Amino acid sequence: MKIAISGKGGVGKTLLSAFLARTFANSGFSVIAIDADPDANLASTLGFPHPEEITPISELEDLIEERVGVRPGQSGAFFKLNPRVDDLPENYSVTVDGIQLMAMGRIKRGGTGCYCPEGALLQALVSHLLVQRDEVVILDMEAGIEHLSRGTARAVDKLIIVVEPGRRSIETAETINKLAADIGLSGIAVVGNKIRSKTDREFIASHLPGVELLGFISYDPSITEADLANRPLFTASPQAAKEVKAIYEKLVALAGQTSQNSG
Repeated sequence: MKIAISGKGGVGKTLLSAFLARTFANSGFSVIAIDADPDANLASTLGFPHPEEITPISELEDLIEERVGVRPGQSGAFFKLNPRVDDLPENYSVTVDGIQLMAMGRIKRGGTGCYCPEGALLQALVSHLLVQRDEVVILDMEAGIEHLSRGTARAVDKLIIVVEPGRRSIETAETINKLAADIGLSGIAVVGNKIRSKTDREFIASHLPGVELLGFISYDPSITEADLANRPLFTASPQAAKEVKAIYEKLVALAGQTSQNSG
């Protein structure tokens, strides 16, 4: 199963990515977690030791030059758009408790497109992870779908848009939904986070009609407290873990239905 997670900044994308990765791993799946958000907080949210020592792929200039033929920052030079990347998950990842983590870094700079050496390598790597790998892949993205292309979109089983009860979050979700449809990504669903009441649930459901609702995660101050104290978040909130487990069960059930239909 290949899962991409997006949404407005601060809504809880990384929290859901980490909880889902941990839930899949605890259930016996091999998991690759991809931190494709420039803020790169997935390792610390997962409780990986020394997350500050993990260097994003986009900052490995020697590797980028070796694979695409051009060093980052050089302009006007030709470089490979299909570099070799199949060995990168094993050589440039960190594995803890059954979760293999890779940090991508920025795929574009200054509002430009990804026609740059590091962008070419990252696009090829994301495509390899989504299309060629057999593991559960969870892609924690920034507030958009820049890491996905028309080619990789077909490999994504679910694009989960995380929203919180608020108009700006809903507006971002609507934009992501439209962008995803433009590249042919059809498996789109929503998870509501920071839910305090039935009214919050109804607000999200009423403002995103026609979009699949996978579930809701309750607001829990213990998550913030654990984050401030640098403690693992997964064990900080049994309620959130239970709610994400229900989301996980829906995803597994949907994957089973898809497999039966294709068979």
